[in-house]
Amino acid sequence: MINNPEFDERCLKTRKDILEIVRFGKRGHIASAFSMVEILVVLYDYILNVNPENPEWLERDRFILSKGHGCLGLYAILCDKGFFSSELWKGFCAFDGVLGGHPTMEKVPGVEASTGSLGHGLPIGVGLALAAKMDKRNSRTFVLLGDGECNEGSNWEAAMGASKNQLDNLVVLVDYNKQQAFGSTYEVCDLEPFADKWRAFGFETLEVDMVKEPYNLKTLLSGLPLAEDKPTAIICHTIKGMGAPFMEGNMDWHHKSKITDEEIEKVLLALED
Repeated sequence: MINNPEFDERCLKTRKDILEIVRFGKRGHIASAFSMVEILVVLYDYILNVNPENPEWLERDRFILSKGHGCLGLYAILCDKGFFSSELWKGFCAFDGVLGGHPTMEKVPGVEASTGSLGHGLPIGVGLALAAKMDKRNSRTFVLLGDGECNEGSNWEAAMGASKNQLDNLVVLVDYNKQQAFGSTYEVCDLEPFADKWRAFGFETLEVDMVKEPYNLKTLLSGLPLAEDKPTAIICHTIKGMGAPFMEGNMDWHHKSKITDEEIEKVLLALED
């Protein structure tokens, strides 16, 4: 296990920022955002070629948060990277605010696709990756899926298209926290053998333990493309609510409304411990 205090501190800050955003809206998918924090930190700190001063730069890499309900994590990262000011946090989930309960590309700088209707992010990502190939650009496309979202058939249609078109500039990351809205992924619609499914659809497929070895994701993504003429899928084993023990695996935190300041302080204390 790689000991990286700086990385751990970055992830802790991101989780704290998520909670500060929630203070204003008093609602949101905190646990779903917490499970993908390490993935986002690796992408935005080390991998993605983006420019906050020019969010529409043509040669940029694209990141699509297909599990749009986890947008609190994306908002925290984009703000930290300078895409927008933390002043926008005050309007989270407000009628006249910019930051909604799902991300909207027309309103939020740095958001590449309006998502939240699950199963749409990968088809969009395949289109973006294919366009980059056709235009002979070096842009890469990264799509973060939820595990429950992988029940959607549109993902597998898109996966076939990615493989057929040899999109080695496309990377699919799955936040495999093994829970979805109605229970465990095993109970609702078992995904296993999950890695073999992606391999069968023509993806170079790897798995990463984001709890014990989160920094390994940086090593993998730094070596892209992992296979010539093949898209990549990386299954990231996470924990829903990761970082706050009482929240981890607790379905009561899938989505909460009317969150109190006392509850937020409880989560902050758990993060520090």
